[in-house]
Amino acid sequence: MKAVDMLKALGVVVCVAMASNAYAQASDAAASPATAASAKAAKKATKKTDHQLEVDVRRALSKAQGFDVSKVFVKARSGAVVLTGTVPEGNQIGQAEEIAKAVPGVKSVSNKISLGTQGGGG
Repeated sequence: MKAVDMLKALGVVVCVAMASNAYAQASDAAASPATAASAKAAKKATKKTDHQLEVDVRRALSKAQGFDVSKVFVKARSGAVVLTGTVPEGNQIGQAEEIAKAVPGVKSVSNKISLGTQGGGG
């Protein structure tokens, strides 16, 4: 008789263990879409912020007296700004970096602008 009682108890333990495991898996599955959605929303917000920072830096450069922004490109990622392209005068390389650093939201500037000709080749 004791063996039968022991098997019953073991059966109950197995059922409880399986039920709690199934519940845990269902909870994880339910949490994953919400977590993925919030991560996607955060990524979208970061992308939007980066784009706005690019626009702000480019606008600041375009407002600088005597600065030709036509061949300068701005890329931002989480507050880190990268400047690339060419300018016609050497002093504009440092000027671009200083202007970019002064824009609110810019954490760092990587200046990869080089000296180049602005005229058309031919």
